[in-house]
Amino acid sequence: MRMNEKDSCHTHERKSHHSEETKRNLTSRLNRIEGQIRGVKGLIEKDTYCDDVLNQISAVQSALNSVSKILLEGHLRSCVTERLQAGETEVVDELLITMKKMMK
Repeated sequence: MRMNEKDSCHTHERKSHHSEETKRNLTSRLNRIEGQIRGVKGLIEKDTYCDDVLNQISAVQSALNSVSKILLEGHLRSCVTERLQAGETEVVDELLITMKKMMK
């Protein structure tokens, strides 16, 4: 890992440092979700039965939750761990706020 990548979580210009494999995985998942969203829009335009549309929306939400879980795990294992090791305990408060938003 290059030095600027390792330090990127706790600089003023914070960036993630996901592996290329993780980025491809997340991008692929988000592309599928984007297609699902277009599909839901199409169902609504075609006056599809509400229960069928709601089931598709539930599938989209589940897919987004999966993306969030992958990002959260990576964040905990890298950014949060590194910042705690550097003595930046405010990262815990930041993480708690984010998790509260995720659990709405």
